[in-house]
Amino acid sequence: MSGPHWRRVVAALANNDARTAYAQIVLGTKLPDVVADLNDQRRNRAIAALLESGLIERNAANGLDASEAIFRDLLTQQPRRQAQTGLARFMRLGRIERYPANMAERRELLAWLVSEAIKPGEDLTEKQVNEKLLSYTDDVVVLRRYLIDFGLLERTPSGSSYSRPEER
Repeated sequence: MSGPHWRRVVAALANNDARTAYAQIVLGTKLPDVVADLNDQRRNRAIAALLESGLIERNAANGLDASEAIFRDLLTQQPRRQAQTGLARFMRLGRIERYPANMAERRELLAWLVSEAIKPGEDLTEKQVNEKLLSYTDDVVVLRRYLIDFGLLERTPSGSSYSRPEER
């Protein structure tokens, strides 16, 4: 993906020095006066963060201008949400957004997910299972528990190994 990235923009704006500098630049403050109350190191770091994020740009006179296109460019990068059907209703950008309340749909979602994440016959430690499930959710404990409760993932009695159950 080319162009600015929203995480860099948010990270720059999360920094108080950079946010203050950005506000001053947007309001037309010229370079020598931008965050003039900061020491050179903090001032340079704030300006560098804004330049790297794409929030500001150097102009022909080597001054700083607030980018007029940054927010439009960021918005065009976002995929448009369309009415979704099937399992896609419960996913957002490849991750579980919510679990279906309907148990048949929940089982279908979990069955699809385990078929994507874990190969048949693959024996995994809990840490390896967690790493694979992290692609789909931040709450891997709940997801792992659901997979076991629905019989889609088996754990050895010692808890040392996980695998998909044999196809019957």
